[in-house]
Amino acid sequence: CSKHLRRMGSSSWQCFSYASSNSLRTERKWIKPAGFDTGVKTYNSLTKQKEPLVLAQERIATWYSCGPTVYDHAHLGHACSYVRFDILQRILSRIFEINVIHVMVITDIDDKIIQRSLEQNISPTVLARMHEEEFKRDMQALRVLPPAVYMRVTDNIPQIVAFIKRIIGNGHAYVTSQGNVYFDTQSIGNRYGKLVNLGGIAGELGAQDKRDPRDFALWKASKPHEPHWESPWGQGRPGWHIECSTIASSVFGSQLDIHSGGIDLAFPHHENEIAQSEAYHQCEQWGNYFLHSGHLHLKGSVEKMSKSLKNYVTIKDFLKSYTANEFRLFCLLTRYRSAIDYSDASMNEARSTLSTISAFCHNAQAYMQGHLQCQPTEEGILWERLSATQSSVRKALADDFDTPKTMDAIMSLIHHGNCQLQPATKVDGPRSPAVFGAMLSYVREIMGVFEVDLLDRKCVINMSSTAEVHDSSGVLNNVVEELVHFRSKVRKFALSVEDQAPQDPHTGSEIQKRHPQPDRVPLLKDCDALRNNLAPLGVHIKDRGTNSTWEITRRGETRKD
Repeated sequence: CSKHLRRMGSSSWQCFSYASSNSLRTERKWIKPAGFDTGVKTYNSLTKQKEPLVLAQERIATWYSCGPTVYDHAHLGHACSYVRFDILQRILSRIFEINVIHVMVITDIDDKIIQRSLEQNISPTVLARMHEEEFKRDMQALRVLPPAVYMRVTDNIPQIVAFIKRIIGNGHAYVTSQGNVYFDTQSIGNRYGKLVNLGGIAGELGAQDKRDPRDFALWKASKPHEPHWESPWGQGRPGWHIECSTIASSVFGSQLDIHSGGIDLAFPHHENEIAQSEAYHQCEQWGNYFLHSGHLHLKGSVEKMSKSLKNYVTIKDFLKSYTANEFRLFCLLTRYRSAIDYSDASMNEARSTLSTISAFCHNAQAYMQGHLQCQPTEEGILWERLSATQSSVRKALADDFDTPKTMDAIMSLIHHGNCQLQPATKVDGPRSPAVFGAMLSYVREIMGVFEVDLLDRKCVINMSSTAEVHDSSGVLNNVVEELVHFRSKVRKFALSVEDQAPQDPHTGSEIQKRHPQPDRVPLLKDCDALRNNLAPLGVHIKDRGTNSTWEITRRGETRKD
């Protein structure tokens, strides 16, 4: 039998047999990689359980993901998967200091692309390029990091042909009289079915020249009016699955740390990728970890969001009503591998959570700057809460990237912070700005890991004018600041009293609290009216004693104090 050298760690190699041994045909056992243990456990679809994430090279993760088939607009179902895996990659990079090398394929030749190009009477290449660029813009709008490289199928046809030739040479594919090339699933015996139990599952439909219904196309003979390329088997084009195996192997070789995609790709796509890649490399295990994201459903529907079902929302339309921050938080509130229900109610929950976080950051800033007066805080308890939260968050993220538990820990920290940030008119005792600064920095840091930018969502300006402006034009911000500053002066004048309140000669305490002078009450009412009238326009003024702060929010946004 043939031999193959496979990289097992940063400095060691292991030699083992593949070919046609009985073990090859019967065993599906997962081989735990040797190498660098990240300290993270992740659910591996190959074993159907959580496994320690061990990388072949120290602090380097090779990651391949299936990109879009670019024949139409991307929708929220696609976005959900890409955003979720973007969050996972950011966690690995920022929390666990792993350098993620991510490669994504762009499927720019496919039955659907050909059919849509005929319907629209344009070139398949032009159609694919249009939707490829739109996809990239959508991902940028959702703040999804681009991969190290996008690789198009049509740019890799020679490599695909060579890949197929070796599979044929290794005895795992055959050419038919019609010029098609199929993978021979019988040649690998029970090894076909590493991801999915194939009992009762039929093969690809429509082909009449296959030996086994489970066999799948590596190369499709050309049909009239279809794009085609030259090959040893005649003119044709690649099958669906071969593109990913070829492109991933061209970059990462015979071993891949992580392969990701939506759960709907597990079979047949990822199953077939495994079969043809291991047949090509003559290796026992090509991909070490397969991560799959759950479907996005419309609320009340058991069906996934899908173009074929015409129940989808495009990313462009979605962003007319909600922000990237809100969608990313929506994704954070469920486990990445769980199904997720999309509705206005679920998006409003995400929006409300984001508003609570932003309000805490706003209040913590105001307290640190002296614009929010509170009774002395229980500083020691807050430091303990912060330390416990930091520990809980790291533990949750190391447990299969548990973002819901992480968000629970962050919201609990914010709750305890808010309990201490209750405004008071009369303050006695020391202040504790440092602990709120630490809490504020940590909340921003973690949300920054998830690419939820709290400073981007809305502009928060205090009376000191030291905060940065992120949302609105400089002219508008300056106008609002001057307006609020003038209102604060008027309000402070209206609240002032001419005389000190009389005091009890025995106790020295005030006998009765003085009210504003009657002729100044209309000024106070006008100040309140201005505050209330500006709120629906997105300018929120918060009065804190005789001082005021303000913030601008996007229209339609729910604001929480």
